[in-house]
Amino acid sequence: MKLSESHLIQLSAVVDAGSVSKGAAALGLSQPALSRSLAQLEARVGKPLFIRDRRPLQATPLGMQLATHGRRILMESRRATEAVQSLLRGTRGLVRVCGVPFFMDAMISRIIAAFQTQQPDVDIQQSYGNLTEVGMGLRADQLDLGIVPLGTSGEPEGLSFTAILPARNVVCCRTGHPLTHAKRLTTGDLGRFPWIAPLPGSPLLADLFAIRSSLGSIDLDIRYSGGSLLSVINYMSETDALAVLPFSVWFAERKHYRIAVLPVDIPQPQRHLGILRVAGLPANPAAAAFAEYVVQSFERMQQQILRHENAVVWRR
Repeated sequence: MKLSESHLIQLSAVVDAGSVSKGAAALGLSQPALSRSLAQLEARVGKPLFIRDRRPLQATPLGMQLATHGRRILMESRRATEAVQSLLRGTRGLVRVCGVPFFMDAMISRIIAAFQTQQPDVDIQQSYGNLTEVGMGLRADQLDLGIVPLGTSGEPEGLSFTAILPARNVVCCRTGHPLTHAKRLTTGDLGRFPWIAPLPGSPLLADLFAIRSSLGSIDLDIRYSGGSLLSVINYMSETDALAVLPFSVWFAERKHYRIAVLPVDIPQPQRHLGILRVAGLPANPAAAAFAEYVVQSFERMQQQILRHENAVVWRR
């Protein structure tokens, strides 16, 4: 025997309302239509659902039991409707985001935490990759968003880019490093200490080579390479090694007082950090909501970052 889910929902509405007319009003149906549905359900089960001639209307034990199932069906239907609406609003769903490691660790992971505080039903899968890996993941529908730096060459084919922060690199060292006490710091002083090289494929690696080229005949002694942001900071804080980092990464780590910025002017890249996504396709609503949150977060941070940057007296 198969019972109609709609008949069970209608039965629960009548039982809860205490009359067919009130149940019909709650469901937005006419009373005759609801009465016909109840008669069909009663004929289907072969037993009375209401005690005859009882006012107010009172369900039989069978009617009460079937009404309980009707309430459950109605509740699950409402939950399903809410789930669909949440997905369309971007307040529920999955966001797959990939980006350059130092930015993801220093800034984006914090933004993810703040976003999920407001939208706890959005799940986020974070991974690491540079522009090439992010582009491949987006085109293969394995990613929703990429957080990458992009230069003057423009957007990769089929992808769109939203800039969120201009690039600005700095030379960092441990707090209390000998160079932080130098009265006349120059770029030549950078060759006197060992260096940390960023991960292979990182745009920062090309920036490190640009610094090396700017020193002329002085070469850089690279003692450590390929670490995560945490391992780079840990290594730097225990040695006199130097590292090139985005100013925004130092800004995100500044309150830990482990690393400092050397006020020396170095060659700067012509690129922006931003959000990369597939162009022209309907956006995953949750991914669109997260992307907008990232943009707004950087808009709020940018003025603070610029104030700290402008407070440094850069020396050549």
